[in-house]
Amino acid sequence: MPLVKARDGEPMERLVRRFQKACEKSGVLSEVRRRQFYEKPSEINKREESQTKRKIRKINRILRNR
Repeated sequence: MPLVKARDGEPMERLVRRFQKACEKSGVLSEVRRRQFYEKPSEINKREESQTKRKIRKINRILRNR
């Protein structure tokens, strides 16, 4: 859970905005959405495999353009 300390005289709206940005950076919301429904182990493996393939294609594309 991200921690945001209030600065002297800082408005509450700005504090909330900083907290939301910290949550986005840490990936809390995406984690909550991902865990919202049960995912079978085979689906997890398939998702991770496709992410790995996508990452490899991206690296190959970057290396080819050098």
